[in-house]
Amino acid sequence: MSLVVPSFDMSAMADYAHDWALVDVETSGLMARRDRVLSVAVVTMGPDGEQTGEFSTLVDPGCDPGPVDVHGLTRERLSGAPAFDQIAGRLGAMLQDRVLVAHNAQFDYDFLAHEFARARLYLPVTRRLCTLALNRQVDPPTRDMKLDSLAAHYGVPRTRAHDALDDTRVLAGIFRATLREAARLDLPLPFVTCPPRQDPQFAPQPPKTPCAYRNPGRMEPGGRLVQGMKIALTGQTATSRAELVARSVAAGLNVMSSVSGHTSVLVTNEPASGSAKARRAAAEGVPVIDEHAFLRLLGAVRSGTPHQAAPPNSRSVPVVPAPRNTPSALPAVPTPGTPLAGRRVLVLGGSHEAASAARARIVELGGSAAVNLSRSVTDVVRLADGQADRRLPKIAGLGLPVHDEAWLAAPASAAPPRSEGAERADAPRPVPPLVLPRGGVVDLPVSSPEAELFTWRATASWASRGRCAVDVVAFVLDEDEQVTFDEDFVFYGAPENPAGTVRLLTDGPAEQSFDLSLGALPPASRRIVVAAAVDGDATFGEVGAVQIAVSPGHGAAPLARATLDAATTERTLILAEFYRRGPVWRFRAVGQGYDHGLDALARGYGVDVES
Repeated sequence: MSLVVPSFDMSAMADYAHDWALVDVETSGLMARRDRVLSVAVVTMGPDGEQTGEFSTLVDPGCDPGPVDVHGLTRERLSGAPAFDQIAGRLGAMLQDRVLVAHNAQFDYDFLAHEFARARLYLPVTRRLCTLALNRQVDPPTRDMKLDSLAAHYGVPRTRAHDALDDTRVLAGIFRATLREAARLDLPLPFVTCPPRQDPQFAPQPPKTPCAYRNPGRMEPGGRLVQGMKIALTGQTATSRAELVARSVAAGLNVMSSVSGHTSVLVTNEPASGSAKARRAAAEGVPVIDEHAFLRLLGAVRSGTPHQAAPPNSRSVPVVPAPRNTPSALPAVPTPGTPLAGRRVLVLGGSHEAASAARARIVELGGSAAVNLSRSVTDVVRLADGQADRRLPKIAGLGLPVHDEAWLAAPASAAPPRSEGAERADAPRPVPPLVLPRGGVVDLPVSSPEAELFTWRATASWASRGRCAVDVVAFVLDEDEQVTFDEDFVFYGAPENPAGTVRLLTDGPAEQSFDLSLGALPPASRRIVVAAAVDGDATFGEVGAVQIAVSPGHGAAPLARATLDAATTERTLILAEFYRRGPVWRFRAVGQGYDHGLDALARGYGVDVES
């Protein structure tokens, strides 16, 4: 079967001409390590954009199919369908030597990787591309980035939502049109190398019950254990490790897998063994006791202080500025009467400091500062050396006005130009996100207790520069600004915490996201810090501006975004934080940089990162 939408020849565009395998899966749930694939569809395309093959099938998962009201796949419909290992060979042949393409590609890739692993087979995918991430770069004038909205915008017909084959055919049409727009904007494609850089030792473990007590600090010499103390174990013990852990947890202690400055005591029979934990304990001055003393103290653990739930607060302010004393603090939301209200401005050229000042001025005037050329850009400001930017011919072809630096002193108020897609009478006008300055705060709306259970997405993006590799990480903190346990540090090597409430998504070389199930976090989790770190000896002055956006779901339009330029010589940068205020979660754009590396930042939150 051929695609309904007209094709265009991509073979002349070398950077966009590849062999593609467009994929969609329907699943029994959202966690790939737990849930199963119920149906899968693949459409293959050649470098010229023409379809070369198609395959789809239902899959019998051998378990409950999950939310039938979403996908419509009942036990009866799946009965008699092949198991995944029966179709894995044919599926692998279609994926071999092709770039896997999907909407929210890490979801589909993760499910396929787990299914191939269960079948004891290797998933033959070396690169993937996410059409959601690509469309975030293109930024078409749609109300959101969901398949339905993009299909309507690009004129791709759709017949059956949540049908794997129909979704894949629709995706093929969207992908072809998006490639054409990416070529117009000269955007690099956001390829992700597969498999990701996940260390097997950090594979997600079963959910761990959080300790119910606050950490009281170090154990005093000759003193007693107190509930909430962070305990680490190392070396050989007469009692099995599983029994020691179980008894410690039952007594109200918090057993950690590493040692940090927040560790209360290290238990070892070999303090001079030279293990990593013993060395760290010596460096941090952590008390050390042997197994015999520990077992004796376990019989008389003192009562600790329970974690407190967030205090009730009946008031909810839609958007508030952060409490900052610096003169650069700006209102969190520009008023419609400001000169650049509704405009998105891209800055070209200039030193890091000059470009940073220009972007700050854009926000001060009510505009939004862009980090890349996209369909939503309405104006361009050219600073010194900006005339050498290779995107200028594309900008001229798009008809965007180009201004010099003086324009920012007194820009004329005018309605921003409307993009092509918004000219249709039936096209929904996208609502622009709130523009937050450094320190700006916005409440995350919750209409009911159930509504808090859906996933918020925080997306960080920056201009792609070959030398600068950036990692985005998250720390889930308690009221003492510490991780409750080591697994609450989520990064590329451990991209998901055990409960699946915080999950890292790699959407491209210049974009990473976190999915956050805020309503499912325990009361002890009071704050989530999202930070970025630069690999090697590069700094954020070389990376340039970083944009952070928060959206209610993976395909939804952003609620708010900020462009952060605070860093110059810094190697780590706190981008944003989610925190509880009464019954409400809030999002704050931070932009605080540090010269030290990620290891020092992690230790400050109670996690030891070995170099």
